[in-house]
Amino acid sequence: MQGTVDGFTYGLVTPLVAYFMACLGGALGLRCTTRSLLVAGSWRAGWLALGSVAIASGIWTMHFIAMMGFTVEETPVHYDKPTTFASLGVAVLMVGAGIFIVGYQGATGTALFTGGTVTGLGIASMHYLGMAGLRLNGKLEYNTLTVSASVVIAVVAATAALWAAGQVRGFLWSVGASLVMGLAVSGMHYAGMAALSVHLHGSTGGTPAGDSAAALLAPMMIGPLAFLCLAGVVVMFDPQMVLGRPARRPVEIRRPGIPAHPVAVHAGRRPAVRPVRESAYRRSRTPQSR
Repeated sequence: MQGTVDGFTYGLVTPLVAYFMACLGGALGLRCTTRSLLVAGSWRAGWLALGSVAIASGIWTMHFIAMMGFTVEETPVHYDKPTTFASLGVAVLMVGAGIFIVGYQGATGTALFTGGTVTGLGIASMHYLGMAGLRLNGKLEYNTLTVSASVVIAVVAATAALWAAGQVRGFLWSVGASLVMGLAVSGMHYAGMAALSVHLHGSTGGTPAGDSAAALLAPMMIGPLAFLCLAGVVVMFDPQMVLGRPARRPVEIRRPGIPAHPVAVHAGRRPAVRPVRESAYRRSRTPQSR
């Protein structure tokens, strides 16, 4: 017996809020990635780690906000807590691996392809591992072709977003990239949900194991939401992050005959300039006239 699946129980409320969270996490994560390309040493690793957790928290929160609108008419839907936590851990690790590749190798060529693929697979893995944490009186079944399409969407979106982060073209550029990334992550989620069908067991009267969405997901999302707020504060109070400019000027190379610092010209004093007529007169004199 097939269950009646509804992914929009609360109408457009959950999709819109989920999309906003995906954009917020993407914007913060991409700005941190952009900032990491302008520094070196331990600062770069710190910015990349912050960006990884921000993106992972955004997509994880987006997924489970969207899942709060998911119901199956014939059976209650509960969630397994360890599996749900594991999906967040997988997202942080795989998204972090992809971002660190791009952060240290650059957003070009093989590094961009590898980093985007790992990040996209991390997004998809988070989604399907989170779906594996569902507990209901039935069995989840997926359409292979639609699942493959959702994974491709995640990989392409992650690659495009990391490429945009590597361009370092200012705040508006990253905002645009985050909007596209949020749209792609949400599209990946709902493409994966379109691939889902529920085959109910013979008896649907029992209560499945696990916790309900209201009892489990709402408290669990407090942590990622608090982290996103903290990352937002870090971004707002770093002016170099907003402007997209390096914190230090590049070191000038000293060359022979060129002073290390420009000669200061005092106000009110003009540099001495030899009159043109005098110079021309001296050059025109011959040795016999001396």
